[in-house]
Amino acid sequence: MKKNDLLLVIDMQNVYLPGKDWACPSMTRAAEHICTLLDADIAQQTIFTRFVPPAQPAGTWRRYNEENASINADAYLNDMMEELKPYLDRYPLCDKSVYSSMRIPEIAEAARHADRIVLTGVVAECCVLSTMMEAIDDGYKVVYLYDCVAGQSEQNEACIRRIAESFSYAHTQVMSSAEYLAES
Repeated sequence: MKKNDLLLVIDMQNVYLPGKDWACPSMTRAAEHICTLLDADIAQQTIFTRFVPPAQPAGTWRRYNEENASINADAYLNDMMEELKPYLDRYPLCDKSVYSSMRIPEIAEAARHADRIVLTGVVAECCVLSTMMEAIDDGYKVVYLYDCVAGQSEQNEACIRRIAESFSYAHTQVMSSAEYLAES
């Protein structure tokens, strides 16, 4: 039986692969666990997100996109990692130009129908954290799957996990993907 959850797969793009410009060293490990979740097809709803630069960036996003123009222009770096591409035939992919996935109208709508928002993806200390904080502010229960999230370092991953744990019991549940799959 599927859980009435919204599983978010946040920004699993090539630019975050080890050795790339914005590398998240544990991204491959996170992808393996995410694939296990996707193969189990356990969540009622699953949505992928992808960061794309805004056409008309404002404020600090203007400088951010100027500094990262070569990355933003590279189709390979902005593409989804190969291991996850087959799942895009089954699940929608939504673009965003900010950190939080909660700003995407399709995700905001899907969240209204879910019991919990399950977070996976990259970057722990940017897009995943921002999505978690906005989801909490919007009143949603969040599940943070720590082995499905990659950051720019193990220290950053541990820090964001501690932040997520600090919101337990009222707002978050922090667990591994195996624990999530084993829930009844």
